[in-house]
Amino acid sequence: MLATLSQRHLRSILLLVLIFLPISAEAEGLLPLFLTPILAAAKDSAPPAICSVPPEAQAEDSSSPDWVIGNGTPESCTSAAVVAAVAKGGIITFNCGTRSKVIIMEETAKVFNNTGPKIVLDGGGKVTLSGGGLRRILYMNTCDSAQVWTTSHCQDQDHPQLTVQNLTFVDGFQGGEKNTDGGGAIWVRGGRFKIVNSRFYRNRCADTGPDVGGAAVRVFSQSQGLPVYVVGSIFGGEQENENVCSNGGALSSIGVSYTVINSLMSYNRAIGSGANPAREGTPGGGSGGAIYNDGNTFTLSLCGTELLNNHAIEGGGAIFFVSNDRTGSLKIQDSQLRDNPSEGFETSGYPGIFYLGSGPPQVSNSTIE
Repeated sequence: MLATLSQRHLRSILLLVLIFLPISAEAEGLLPLFLTPILAAAKDSAPPAICSVPPEAQAEDSSSPDWVIGNGTPESCTSAAVVAAVAKGGIITFNCGTRSKVIIMEETAKVFNNTGPKIVLDGGGKVTLSGGGLRRILYMNTCDSAQVWTTSHCQDQDHPQLTVQNLTFVDGFQGGEKNTDGGGAIWVRGGRFKIVNSRFYRNRCADTGPDVGGAAVRVFSQSQGLPVYVVGSIFGGEQENENVCSNGGALSSIGVSYTVINSLMSYNRAIGSGANPAREGTPGGGSGGAIYNDGNTFTLSLCGTELLNNHAIEGGGAIFFVSNDRTGSLKIQDSQLRDNPSEGFETSGYPGIFYLGSGPPQVSNSTIE
């Protein structure tokens, strides 16, 4: 119902909310997210679920959690509780009361590789994790000894298997001179990773650099080359919620396949300058307004997905896809790609896309304009 309301009616609703919401709500961290569902319903929603979702890409069962963050009150859902639960692994849910809850992370939650092996973080559609514009929100790295090495081949192992579902990630940040690896909200290397029914708003990573990327998410080294699934999720949605990085406003990876199903990526930006490799006299970057894919053999598959109003200073306002050995492939099915300007370069006949791969992009029942 809210999705059909006019902006004028929404402003009236918001004014009433601000007038009558208890003053204590802001102190409890409720106010920002209490307003978020009203705004989100009017401004963005994932596309209709027109593409089928394979079993391995569906939400995980969280009905019998190993850990519950919170005891039913908003104040019991803290950054420290999130960090502790993620470190323990397993199935994790939240009990923060009846209203939506914003948790401002005071440190990054980090997965330990000897837990799980299945790790599920399920916000139940009511929890927002915020980096406060200061830090990354969630981190997993099978090759980080501080998070425990569990195999002799950390770059290709089948665990941990991390899922984030029914969560919102906002104001994640990974930047500065020493933080050039991207992944403003989430950074993953190794094991398996998927995103289901989640939202990513206002995340950022370094503004420049030829290889840095993924304001929302950056991923490396998935087990056996299997894809990262992104299902029913939103990146950006409206201009005020844009995700911004040197490359790949929404997603970035090197040598990793993505399967993106029934999702929306809009108003994401790649703001670096000089492309990759960086032109002389430039810091580099600026490609893949929404998605940045680089490496050798990998596949980017879009189905039932909309990429709208994304922007790149250099190449690929929607998608930058470079398979260095030309073995990678791009598949676009039942999707809409519109109004994704590339200021520098793009592939002829494919507005908003720069593509170097195996044959031409495979496009069916889709609009690219």
